[in-house]
Amino acid sequence: MNAVISLCHFCEIHGPSVLFCTQPVRTQNTQTPRENGDQSKDDLESQLSRESKVRTPTSTVEAGATGDHPKNKTSDLCDACRSLPSSLPGYISHDHEALVSYASSQQPHHPQVFSMVRQACVRSLSCEVCQGREGPIFFGEEQQGYVLSYTFYISDSQARGLQRWYSIIVVMNDKIYLLNSWPFLVDHIKEVIDDLQEKAQKVYDIEQAKCPQRALRFGSSSINPANFRQQRGGTVRSLVELTNHKKLFLRLHSSFTWILKACGNRITEKLLEGPPTEDSIIDLEKQEETEEGFVKLFSKKATAIDSEVDEANKSEMSSDDDLDGKTSVPTFKNLRHLWKVLGDIKFHTLAHHVIIGNQIIIRGEQKPLVKSIIACLKSLLPKGCCRVVSHSDHYEESWRCNFLGLQKPVRLPNHIASSELFVLTDIAYRRGSFSNGPDDFVGYDFILKSPTDLPNKCPRVLVKMEKAIMNDSLNYVVVESMLVCLKEEWMNKVKVLFKFTKAGGSRTDAETKKLLHIVQAKEEDKQVLKFWMTGLSVQYRTHMLSTSMDNPR
Repeated sequence: MNAVISLCHFCEIHGPSVLFCTQPVRTQNTQTPRENGDQSKDDLESQLSRESKVRTPTSTVEAGATGDHPKNKTSDLCDACRSLPSSLPGYISHDHEALVSYASSQQPHHPQVFSMVRQACVRSLSCEVCQGREGPIFFGEEQQGYVLSYTFYISDSQARGLQRWYSIIVVMNDKIYLLNSWPFLVDHIKEVIDDLQEKAQKVYDIEQAKCPQRALRFGSSSINPANFRQQRGGTVRSLVELTNHKKLFLRLHSSFTWILKACGNRITEKLLEGPPTEDSIIDLEKQEETEEGFVKLFSKKATAIDSEVDEANKSEMSSDDDLDGKTSVPTFKNLRHLWKVLGDIKFHTLAHHVIIGNQIIIRGEQKPLVKSIIACLKSLLPKGCCRVVSHSDHYEESWRCNFLGLQKPVRLPNHIASSELFVLTDIAYRRGSFSNGPDDFVGYDFILKSPTDLPNKCPRVLVKMEKAIMNDSLNYVVVESMLVCLKEEWMNKVKVLFKFTKAGGSRTDAETKKLLHIVQAKEEDKQVLKFWMTGLSVQYRTHMLSTSMDNPR
């Protein structure tokens, strides 16, 4: 994560000041230095000087605009504004896998970074505060960077008001990245703050027990703003004294380093070759539904039904994993494997029902086998069209799932048995049959039942899929790529049809027929296009509908 984390303090003598900061340093050094140890001044300075050469300021803004370079001001610091002694320039840790070092020092050594952090420090402890003066707030602009600031108080029996004001700030140039990282950063910065406040409170309670300052101040008429510091001994105390933790800043270095590294790992960039596919957009939308984020865009509202199905799938997946490791139940590896075991007719029947949206019911005793059949058949559809309950002890309606795994004794309700919108596959196993391994289906029989009479002409996308699957000269990796291309090609036709019929207003049958001819779809493809339309991403639907409202015909 390309950001700087700093601990800032409002000093009674010097005002807002940067106390301690940690920043990543890109390096190509492959040697193994000491981890989290004190580095020599030359080591740290050379490390930071390399960083300065890499990040040459691109603007004409100088550090003097907000104060002199920190090297010229460290001699003027009081104990409260100083985190490290002059003999210890800082700490440095190395991530050899990522070739990144994390350096902590009193203040940033790069003039431009120092200018940004210094300005953020002043704003975080003066004008940019949340209600109650404790808590997180966001501010910033493009020129001086964007800031997440978390202000808090530390108890001090010798301070004005018996407490001191601090802030932890995160400064970076990427506004979107910082906002998306808000929940993660706030939670873990709060943990660091709670630890500091807990340690300081213990010291404060001990000091108050020995000499209550509040009663002493109210009872003394000799204390006034002019002689307040002389009455307390004339000095302000450091954070190390307030918490009674001698290695406090070494611990802060470890905490800040972990936050920078963990926050950088949790959000990664993916290089997309061309525009994202509908399946990748569906995956992103599912992540937005389940993963915590600052703002959720184009996310579906999870209903109680969705939650139940998700929980059922999670529990079934965990139990299936255990079962897979303890039994030798044969399972299907891919669609080609399924085709070779079922044969041409049964495979074609199942695949036809799948792509037109009929409910696929697999009933059997062995959960891994049932689950493997469903997993193979799912690859025929776009991800947005798949709603799965992989194994259940009761029937689930088709509007809840189009792939359903049932235990062997479960019977279909009467109203379902008379429907024409399902196909049931019963897995029969002859006890005592000898199996040579997990790929051997000796003794297994797959019985298909459906009241539906499929048309003689099947959808063209299925014809192309079956040709690829049944072509043994093709490596199955190539077949998988072909299936992805075919699904995306037909999803593009679905998008055109959706925009034409749903987002474009009412259309006549003649107009729709003409459009199907243009996109090279025939009458037998209409059922596929209609069903696959339900798998369009929320992002695309929202965009198309909003566009049609803004630009009516």
